[in-house]
Amino acid sequence: MGKKKKKKKKAPKIVLGIDIGGTGIKGALVDVRRGELAKDRLRIPTPQPATPEAVVDTVAQIVKHFKWKGRLGCTIPARVRRGVVETATNIDDAWIGTNLQKLVGKRIGLRCTALNDADAAGIAEVQFGAGKGKKGVVLVLTLGTGIGSALFVDGRLVPNTEFGHLRWKGDIIEKWAANSVREQNEMSWQAWAERVQDTLDHVEHILAPDRIIIGGGVSRQKRWQEYAHLLTTHAKLVPAALTNEAGIVGAAWQARK
Repeated sequence: MGKKKKKKKKAPKIVLGIDIGGTGIKGALVDVRRGELAKDRLRIPTPQPATPEAVVDTVAQIVKHFKWKGRLGCTIPARVRRGVVETATNIDDAWIGTNLQKLVGKRIGLRCTALNDADAAGIAEVQFGAGKGKKGVVLVLTLGTGIGSALFVDGRLVPNTEFGHLRWKGDIIEKWAANSVREQNEMSWQAWAERVQDTLDHVEHILAPDRIIIGGGVSRQKRWQEYAHLLTTHAKLVPAALTNEAGIVGAAWQARK
């Protein structure tokens, strides 16, 4: 008699996604078939200093809150290669060289998929939001504490891009045009839009994308209306559909496999 074929495990419908940020760590159960939160999210302030141990302790609090035992996706504002954090943006430098996936596994006992936060937001938009079904070159820019980026070619992610770190006026462009700069300097929407335009001109010159999706809190409809009409691009320019939930959804989607 031949050997019985092993049945393939069905992909889960619900996955816990956690979005680690410089000021807050947010988590929620996500319906990965619909790209929607299955329950209200929980947000806990990011510990200071944001060391690996302190951050993973906070991740453990979120896991405990949802009484979660399944798959887990985590974003982090850094370049991530095969689970290892290679940079540190708005988190402690002790993260550099830390394997986030192994650290979560050791501390919490769950299988974790780790990825860059902007990549996660981009994945969510391409799977469920403003980039769904779009061919060609799609660029997602998240305008928040910094400027995150995610680049897709015919729906496939080019991981770990850092277009917010492009050089500009002797520094990096996110220090010129991030939403945090607008808030800190109490800039008008028009004044800030001029800086966002600089960013868009710069990335269009380099990439010539077909579609640019603006994410982060400034993509919410009320805020989008304040400045979108002041921007001009060759690419189709649209706001993100999932706004601040995109990172959580993208993290969960990536961990579903």
